Amino acid sequence: MSRKIVQSNRPVTLLGGGALPEGALERALARAPVLVAADGAAETALRAGHMPQAVIGDMDSLSAAARAKIPQERLHHLGEQDSTDFDKALRSIAAPLVLAVGFTGARLDHELAVYSTLARRGETPCIVIGSHDICLHAAGPIALDLVPGARVSLFPLAPLRVTASGLRWPLENLELAPLGRIGTSNEAVRSQVTIAPTGPGLLVILPADHLDAAISAVAPGPRV
Repeated sequence: MSRKIVQSNRPVTLLGGGALPEGALERALARAPVLVAADGAAETALRAGHMPQAVIGDMDSLSAAARAKIPQERLHHLGEQDSTDFDKALRSIAAPLVLAVGFTGARLDHELAVYSTLARRGETPCIVIGSHDICLHAAGPIALDLVPGARVSLFPLAPLRVTASGLRWPLENLELAPLGRIGTSNEAVRSQVTIAPTGPGLLVILPADHLDAAISAVAPGPRV
């Protein structure tokens, strides 16, 4: 098991160096007040007036000027090159929830790597926040309280079967696969949508304004 650099009873905002939608960082911090930066994203945090509780990565994009502003004990260098900074950071966090911002909208290869990590690292619930959409990994059954008409897309990163209700096109033990049938552009027709995959690897993609519904689905209970 990977060493947990950040252990928090409160939700964590994980900041990356990709495109950062306007207001996304503040929106995340309002729900997940512990800030962790992946490598050079610490500079974005500092420019926004926030000091990260931890900076995790291979430190190949963190400037000397930023290093000088951050207490040394908050800098955590993980030098191995077999994983991305998102992977390094996510596997190093133990928290009830991680909201990941700044990991979409820039390089496509980096963004695809984020979704791969999201599906592989299921120990901590994580929601990736983009400009238009949010994405979470449904490792098991989830229930989402949505507004009827909300778009619900299911994208498998591994072959699996899914049963889902409350959708315009319900699924009953339907086989999905990355190179086969996928489940994008479905739509909620009831206020609660249930999704039950048979195994790990299913990404659920929702409009960004359904963030609180996604949080309640993957990290139910009080958050402090």
